[in-house]
Amino acid sequence: AYRVYDWDWDCDCRGGLLIDFEVTLVGMGTAPAEVLYLPDSGYDIGSGYEALVLYATEERITLKYTREDHVVYGYTIHVENICVEPSLLALYREWNEAGRAELPTLRAGQPFGRARGQEIGVAIRDTGRFMDPRWRPDWWQAK
Repeated sequence: AYRVYDWDWDCDCRGGLLIDFEVTLVGMGTAPAEVLYLPDSGYDIGSGYEALVLYATEERITLKYTREDHVVYGYTIHVENICVEPSLLALYREWNEAGRAELPTLRAGQPFGRARGQEIGVAIRDTGRFMDPRWRPDWWQAK
């Protein structure tokens, strides 16, 4: 269990640790190179897609469960310590550099990357605010 740092937009730099919750990022055990799939959320952001790729680098991805290009409304998932699927990353970079008029979208069950090692980090935002991702009644469904 970890805490996420805030971002200070005035200096465009890392701020202090968020303190609203004791935990704001959880580590989840994985096998190295394990394929990671978008879980079925029941959301539909259009044409059967469930999530928008709001941000991506080689090692992390931010997924948004609405079509807005911000984290102000709706749910946002941050996944760290992964290898983002190369064609998805290339598409994100292309569309980001073209002005973000459109961003990649994912369907439930679609792979978005692979685990870099034995743990990935997952943080959840609701209406912009980092939440405690351990709270099972809101975020997780038993199999």
